[in-house]
Amino acid sequence: MGLSFHSHCLLAVLLLCLVHSPTFALKKPYIVYLGSPAHGPEPTTADIESVTNSHYDLLGSYLGSNEKAQEAIFYSYTHHINGFAAILEEDEAAEIAKHPNVLSVFLSKGRKLHTTRSWQFLGLESDGVIHKSSILSKARFGEETIIGNLDTGVWPESKSFSDEGLGPIPGKWRGICQRGIKDNFSCNRKLIGARYFNKGYSAYAGRLNYTFYTARDNQGHGSHTLSTAGGSYVPGANVFGSGNGTAKGGSPRARVVAYRVCWPPIDQNECFDADILAGFDAAIGDGVDVLSVSLGGEAAEFFKDGIAIGSFHAARNGIVVVSSAGNSGPELGTVSNVAPWMITVAASTIDREFTTYVALGDRQHLKGSSLSSIGLPSDKFYPLISGADAKATNVSASQALLCLAGTLDPKKVKGKILACVRGENSRVEKGYQAALAGAVGMILANDEKNGNELLADAHVLPAAHISFTDGMILFSYINSTKFPGAYLTRVKTILNTKPAPFIASFSSRGPNMVEPAILKPDITAPGVDIIAAYTLAVAPTDLGFDKRRTPFNIESGTSMSCPHVSGIVGLLKTLYPSWSPAAIRSAIMTTAKTRDNRNETLLDSSFVKATPFSYGAGHIRPNRAADPGLVYDLTVKDYLDFLCARGYKESQLRLFTNETHICPKHFNTADLNYPSITIPNLNGTVVVTRRVRNVGTPGTYSVQVKAPAGVSVSVQPQSLVFERFDEEKEFKVVFKPYVAGKPVDYVFGRLTWSDGTHYVRSPLVVKHQ
Repeated sequence: MGLSFHSHCLLAVLLLCLVHSPTFALKKPYIVYLGSPAHGPEPTTADIESVTNSHYDLLGSYLGSNEKAQEAIFYSYTHHINGFAAILEEDEAAEIAKHPNVLSVFLSKGRKLHTTRSWQFLGLESDGVIHKSSILSKARFGEETIIGNLDTGVWPESKSFSDEGLGPIPGKWRGICQRGIKDNFSCNRKLIGARYFNKGYSAYAGRLNYTFYTARDNQGHGSHTLSTAGGSYVPGANVFGSGNGTAKGGSPRARVVAYRVCWPPIDQNECFDADILAGFDAAIGDGVDVLSVSLGGEAAEFFKDGIAIGSFHAARNGIVVVSSAGNSGPELGTVSNVAPWMITVAASTIDREFTTYVALGDRQHLKGSSLSSIGLPSDKFYPLISGADAKATNVSASQALLCLAGTLDPKKVKGKILACVRGENSRVEKGYQAALAGAVGMILANDEKNGNELLADAHVLPAAHISFTDGMILFSYINSTKFPGAYLTRVKTILNTKPAPFIASFSSRGPNMVEPAILKPDITAPGVDIIAAYTLAVAPTDLGFDKRRTPFNIESGTSMSCPHVSGIVGLLKTLYPSWSPAAIRSAIMTTAKTRDNRNETLLDSSFVKATPFSYGAGHIRPNRAADPGLVYDLTVKDYLDFLCARGYKESQLRLFTNETHICPKHFNTADLNYPSITIPNLNGTVVVTRRVRNVGTPGTYSVQVKAPAGVSVSVQPQSLVFERFDEEKEFKVVFKPYVAGKPVDYVFGRLTWSDGTHYVRSPLVVKHQ
């Protein structure tokens, strides 16, 4: 159809306006790359200021003034890269590109957001791309698996629990979405259920008001852990601008359920066995496939441990229970959740740091970590004082050095950067005390126990967390200088850091103090500076004075590593729905690695060689776990035989299982068909038995042994021939000390079955009692 007369007139008017209107060049964000800065890897404040000013000078020479340059530049790269990002016209960019000191000028193009890092670090994806070989693809992103979480509940409005793109709720789900009192709580096709259990808590706390009758997470921990295990894809997740990426759980298409069993602390206890057992009981009936349990206490005899009891019943019903190892490291013998029917997870780092630098007045530079949302008021050095020197009257220097409440004199602190030492009160609490006293910033130094472990916290003032070694340098400078000064740079996200992973100092260590013949922890996974969903009910610091709110937060602990494994278990349950919890644990343990991203032996936070007491079988490798070759499987009968060897009577076991069980005459705890082998008392020759089941192709597996120091290890037979899928073979491992009565300390080795494609590794742990 042709244009009408009216349309012709309108078009003519529009064309006339276009001809006579002034034209404006379109401005876009460009990056001007200048190579590397002239200063070293640890720049001073003056270095940074010099580079920044050079950017203003360069751009100002094209735009007419340095003031216009400052308006145009929105990033100055001044530490390891020299360059800037600025809003420019195309012609301006083209002219700047001709400058002899400019390497390149290019548009700041839009790219896909990357992961919040841990899943890429675990090999599930690469720069946001998920390959066909990834377990994520093979296991359909955990589709149809139901992951339950015993924790502080859930924030249902979080985007991590969006049900967009999900189909109907799986038919096997039998649970409920429990509404609380005035809590406006609702479920969907992602968050398919929720319950709360508070009676055990009430027994200690007394009468509870209506705010305790809800599965809504008012503490943040539960939302964080549940979203790590099974959260949906959320682009643009970050914490105050740091760590930007796409948040997701290990099984992003799994359905999730929250069981609230933890509440505000009473005498430092938040979760009581009565509520925990009620949560286990409900979860078993509801039809979950995986239970993530990021809580625990001191290790206790199995029948006196609510988590051990609940997880045994869950395992009997085919539910994989994943638990945290505890945060009582680095001392030995601190690991909790030590029952052999659960997966116990240690915590290690990933290859990302949130870095800030401390520049001292003597030109020394200390690398720190932080997630402070603000920087210092101006780019200048500030007076520096230690907590000991800032102590209030009638307070000991050691207390003030910890920056405890009421220990600091505001007259001494005001306008200065305060140096504190880690311990007793929380890291963010120290920053609050510093701010209350008038400090402009805080440097938090590790005590010796925490070594090189640096944690990023959402501090309420500019802050830097530094290592014990750097802390010694810091306090030496303060104590030897008449007018000490310092400056803190703004936080930057640094990727591909090395070494990674290494074991977190807080991660609880073996040996297993309840049953030394079972190695715990079983595995290590990312648990340091993990970004995941959070509640909007409290601040990221969980401190009442902090009025900030964020939908995502960064946290560290074995509480964070546990749901990483839970998410991987969700994928394995989707991939192999008939596999037992023990087979899944075996697949995870026997495919783990004990080397870091430098291909060197795993270290702890003091950069000392770590052992299986720190990492169990090693660092989890999800893609390898999808094809383990052989598995060490276990049945309820095996666990009952193990309990017999522990001294449990048949009458007790009958009560435990409601079934008759005849205890074998000859069975040692070390004979439990576990994927690791631990001999806590090598008194002469010790023989243990194991059996492996073929879950791959037929073939021949040969054994390789790296014997623990001072111990002879032989395997009979030395090869296993599998003619069919699901075939099971038995072998024996013979341990002998070279010298009677030794080794007096634990020594470590490895046993590996391989067909040339699969490498089925088991840690060996040996000691003479």
